[in-house]
Amino acid sequence: MEIRVRVIDLHQKIGKKPILTGVSFTVGVGECFGIFGTRGVGKTTLLHTLAGIRRYKVGQVEVLGYNPRKTDVFKRSLGVVTQEPSLFHDLRVIENLDFMATLKQAKGQDIERVIEQFELQDYLRESAEALEAGPYQRLSMACALINSPVLLVIDELIKDIDLYSRRLLLRELNRFVQGGGTCIWGFSQIEQCLLMHRVGWLENGQLTELEPQETLEKWQQQEKEWLLPGGEVGV
Repeated sequence: MEIRVRVIDLHQKIGKKPILTGVSFTVGVGECFGIFGTRGVGKTTLLHTLAGIRRYKVGQVEVLGYNPRKTDVFKRSLGVVTQEPSLFHDLRVIENLDFMATLKQAKGQDIERVIEQFELQDYLRESAEALEAGPYQRLSMACALINSPVLLVIDELIKDIDLYSRRLLLRELNRFVQGGGTCIWGFSQIEQCLLMHRVGWLENGQLTELEPQETLEKWQQQEKEWLLPGGEVGV
């Protein structure tokens, strides 16, 4: 299998605090690789490193054959959905799409494609700020995929959105991966592990690779360990 992302012994700090302490993994073509962990364990730091948003000093990172510390060339084939709002809230939906198409050198037909894919026709004249969570996430994904990337990096996606938008996003994500795309998806809701091919469990700066079912079982075991004899919850 062709490897699109390779990470070897990556270390990252925020200030003086170690966040990642020797993370290693690979992700190939047609894979959805999940990065799971509770809040504050370093998922966003890791994903931002892969996307070239955050620089690193220790370790090796290769994204689409490039070192993100030395070049931005790989970003031409990269789509990113961040956890924090990344759209222009004062612009209308169609203006956000136009801007991203210009930035990523996409064409008018690409705008039309993602509008249809993510069913944004009824929202084009609305400002991004006025969108509810579901349509907002659909617009975020449309902007990420407007240039037909081969790698998609997602920091959370389907939290707190309506069921219709959830199913639509999962449908399009499945099409992307089935078509040979590669997805790295950071998530914190344990049940989402079953949507991944493999999962990297991030804890105490270390990443452990697990199968989806193993991830679920590990979480269930941890929950049992958090309970004291008699069913009292430990604090």
